[in-house]
Amino acid sequence: MAALFLNGCSQAPAPTTSQVLISSRTIPVIEQGGLTFRDLNNDGLLTPYEDWRLSPEARADDLVARMTLEEKAGQMVHGTLPGLQGFAGFSSVGYDIDVLSVPLLERNISTFISRLSMAPADIAVQNNLVQQLAEQGRLGIPVSISTDPRNHFQYVVGASSASNGFTQWPEYIGFGALDNPATTEAFARQTAKEYRAVGFHIALSPQADLATEPRWPRINATFGSDPQKVSQHVAAAVTGMQGSNKGLTSDGVLTVVKHWVGYGAAVDGFDAHSYYGRYADVANEQAFAQHIAAFDGAFSAHTGAIMPAYPILQHASVNGEAIPPVAPSFNHMLLNDVLRGTYQFNGVLISDWGVTNDCSDECKAPTRRQGPGEIAMPWGVEDISQYERFVMGIRAGIDQFGGTESVEPIIQAVQQGDLTLERIDESVKRVLITKFAQGLFDNPYVDVDAVASVVGQPAILQQAHEAQAASQVVLKNNSELLPFNFAAKKVFAPGMSAEAISNTGAVLVDMPEEADLAIIRTTTPSEKLHPLYFFGAMQNEGRLNFVQSDEAMKALLSLPEQLPVVLAVFLERPAILTEIAPLSDAIVANFGASDSALLAALSGDITPQGSLPYALPSSMSAVEAQSPALPNDSANPLYPAGFSLSYAK
Repeated sequence: MAALFLNGCSQAPAPTTSQVLISSRTIPVIEQGGLTFRDLNNDGLLTPYEDWRLSPEARADDLVARMTLEEKAGQMVHGTLPGLQGFAGFSSVGYDIDVLSVPLLERNISTFISRLSMAPADIAVQNNLVQQLAEQGRLGIPVSISTDPRNHFQYVVGASSASNGFTQWPEYIGFGALDNPATTEAFARQTAKEYRAVGFHIALSPQADLATEPRWPRINATFGSDPQKVSQHVAAAVTGMQGSNKGLTSDGVLTVVKHWVGYGAAVDGFDAHSYYGRYADVANEQAFAQHIAAFDGAFSAHTGAIMPAYPILQHASVNGEAIPPVAPSFNHMLLNDVLRGTYQFNGVLISDWGVTNDCSDECKAPTRRQGPGEIAMPWGVEDISQYERFVMGIRAGIDQFGGTESVEPIIQAVQQGDLTLERIDESVKRVLITKFAQGLFDNPYVDVDAVASVVGQPAILQQAHEAQAASQVVLKNNSELLPFNFAAKKVFAPGMSAEAISNTGAVLVDMPEEADLAIIRTTTPSEKLHPLYFFGAMQNEGRLNFVQSDEAMKALLSLPEQLPVVLAVFLERPAILTEIAPLSDAIVANFGASDSALLAALSGDITPQGSLPYALPSSMSAVEAQSPALPNDSANPLYPAGFSLSYAK
């Protein structure tokens, strides 16, 4: 299993001579010296890029030399696999293979995101159909298929994918709470196995962003607010996903660590997917350095790819030099000077989605609910053309543009002399090396019948269940209510599973007056402050504090005074518990947990071992007064970062 080193300071793997698995549908197979190879270009000869005995670098060099400009341009965009009966690739039916033939065969695109929501074995069937279509290409270049996270609880369109049979672990922030890098690595390694089993090759994760602005909607996908701890968990996630801490392996999944850099310092917590959230304020060079330091683990574990962030950075400088006020995907200083130069990163730089799109008036200030056509994030370069954005991005260091299938600007830029062919070749080689390292040129197919033996295995489901339970944080435990002995007890737990309650030995009752214990499950409060924006309508923004009209407050206030109460809060963002805490006897925070995992923690069957991965503020005024760039900067937090209680022995 040869490892690919994508960091500039590492060495290429040695060539392999043992027969590797070869699989084709229509591409002929060549036999030479008792070994078999795919005749990818159908010329009857064994050309170097077809020879799996050579290193990924040597094979990529040979292939790049054989490619036309149009074929090269296709490698530099990251499209979307079209879905049947859906939009933007979302589908529970399958891919539209007929539609796919245009971007794949006519536009030469060979990297796509999948947004299918189907059973794992069905996804495997569909991904094999994509690879079969790719065999019709002149050079037989296989398709690399990416996915947003699928193995967590929360589902947000465009930021995560429905689990649908994949093993469910806590959110990434839950691993930060558990703070056991070995568990993070185990999760990532198993996730990689599930991805490769169904034909996914690229993970658009993990996030190395710091959770410094409590209102930011994407905190649940971070590892927390401490740069050193975030770095450690990012390294563990990359190592597990790619199969090695030295780079991508043949059975690994390429990690796209994101978002370089400072994304978590979102002004007012507003996310940069939308025009109103296009700025991040990193405060000063010292604060900015902490956001950069969170990526150290990505570099040490040799991540194969990095995704630049969306927002324009305010008050950002490196070595006393101010960073230009354009988004990182267009920022030569951030990508070329710092990332490529200082950190010697030589992997693939993939832009986030929509950065080359034009942001219209409806994109900036919608008068109606935005549709996919208004999605654009060209922050800092809104006033230049799409063509100029492509040129500026590639000059800055981008290798592949996410969320677009437009290859014409790249072709035109070379033809007009705005980009050199040598610069294009650099990017194309980086992209192709990952395909060769993963063995896709030799066997792009998956065994559909084997999916069930990999995805959702009982032992792995148990590990994920234990992680959900163990990552929870006990914040309050009056009179040592917890751990609670559920045997023969009556429990009032609106919305919770009767089966999960029954499995503890307790009975779920409908009336709190009948109960021995009440469990109220809730999540961090939020508001929909920008309902006309495509992402603003979905993301949780605004307040973090509970008010009288919140369902959890109303539920707690309606309970009998003497009834013991557990408040279980999903910390999707750092909740302000000041108003609600006095209404319960115990408070347990979770970061993505099933009812069964919650009950296992409450009963002590699995001891909660988590600690807060960020501070919980005491008031909204404290949140508004803090710096968005500094970790745990809230004055007099109700619960400081690292807080946890333990059950009495």
